[in-house]
Amino acid sequence: MKYIPPLILSFCLFFSVYAKAQQSYKYRISLADKSATTFSLSAPNEYLSEKALLRRAKQQLPIDSTDLPVCKSYVDAIRAKGVKIIATGKWNNTVTVSCKDTMLIDVIATLPFVHSTEKVWSGVEVPLDSVPDKREEVSNEVTTTTNYYGPAARQIEIHNGQRLHEAGFKGQGITIAVIDAGFNNVDKIKGFERMRLLGTHDFVQPGSDIYSQDAHGEKVLSCMACNLPYSMVGTAPEALYWLLRTEDSVSENLVEQDYWAAAVEFADSVGADVVNTSLGYKEFDDKSKNYTHTLLNGHFALISRSAGMAASKGMVVVCSAGNEGNKRWKKITPPADAFQVITVAAVDSALNIAPFSSHGFTADGRVKPDVSAMGRKATVLDTDGTVSQSNGTSFAAPVFCGLVACLWQACPNLTAKEVIDFVRESGDRYQNPDSIYGYGIPDVYRIYQKVHGLMPVSTCNTLGQTIKASDCYTTWSRKPKQLFQADSSFVKTKK
Repeated sequence: MKYIPPLILSFCLFFSVYAKAQQSYKYRISLADKSATTFSLSAPNEYLSEKALLRRAKQQLPIDSTDLPVCKSYVDAIRAKGVKIIATGKWNNTVTVSCKDTMLIDVIATLPFVHSTEKVWSGVEVPLDSVPDKREEVSNEVTTTTNYYGPAARQIEIHNGQRLHEAGFKGQGITIAVIDAGFNNVDKIKGFERMRLLGTHDFVQPGSDIYSQDAHGEKVLSCMACNLPYSMVGTAPEALYWLLRTEDSVSENLVEQDYWAAAVEFADSVGADVVNTSLGYKEFDDKSKNYTHTLLNGHFALISRSAGMAASKGMVVVCSAGNEGNKRWKKITPPADAFQVITVAAVDSALNIAPFSSHGFTADGRVKPDVSAMGRKATVLDTDGTVSQSNGTSFAAPVFCGLVACLWQACPNLTAKEVIDFVRESGDRYQNPDSIYGYGIPDVYRIYQKVHGLMPVSTCNTLGQTIKASDCYTTWSRKPKQLFQADSSFVKTKK
């Protein structure tokens, strides 16, 4: 028998399975109401976890109709028409389905509780047992340096993050949900051995091996969770982590936003405090779905609506601005246009904007990006376990996201919206924000000092303007609390 190289043989077998499969479609069914719900706003423990309820109670956030699950009777009626339910979204009241006959969708559209339907994917579904394994060889060879953070020191120090770490705040007790494309080899890489992992979930292909998929999420995660002292330490090495896959890296379709919406709701339900997402959408395989700049209003894209709702549930979402700055599109990519999220641009080690970093503003004139962090030649762990550098706002976002977790650990009485506001106000361009750097480089240790009444007289300021020490903190929305005795160079809280 003639020898066939293994790679070609694998491709042929894969193509054979693919060719025999039948064309499939996925649709987003938007529902008109929740009037048939069997749940009550007065009994939220029936549909929200204890951790989610505690987070809301701590921030005095009300339970509202968006917290109610999608009506089960509606879901059952849709399923009865012959489609498969692949996701539900209670915040936007949607059901996402797959089918092989679009006439079923026409029937579903006539149901009295259905508001609208939209095709969000078409193609051939790959069976779970035919999903290719993308694992790579792991060497875990790293170099020891004289700096505790290794080559990652600069990306932490530009935000004074090392000062928070020195004060004992490394993210302990804060749960971070990482929503990305896959986490190749995370279970084999030495830099993650100390990571406090709570769990994983694949929303694209439930049941698949999340560690054998795309490498993007692994690099993103390393910016926060890597813990190899003197080789590489991330910005939140002691935080708790959920790894959630929503991005299908072999295609670009609206359905990935349905997966993302389901994932952020899952993050809420398991009690996540902070969400990092280094994903963005503007063009799709179905060109009729492509976005325009006029749609960057925080409301049009499903992913932007869901990201913007997270703060009302008590979570802080940190997202990448996008890598379109030197391309034709140039602008941020959803969910970077969302309300009440921290959108992060990329700078280099000299704090100059990276050419690829996407620009704002939003279509409705809001400042975006919000802040800037190091994303050009950012230090990451590769999928072979070695330390390297990568470019992208994809890495600027998690670098800063980890510091948000540390800040919230240090200032636990802040609400999600206060954290977002304080981050913006601490930027070095707060008085003169622009569409490239946003509010600039935030100083997380300075926020900590202000919140706790420990701001040095020489640098005490409000909204970027130097003022008398006696007037410090009067514009901050929460009364600071003195945690420990400061020396004479610090200003105590104004009564």
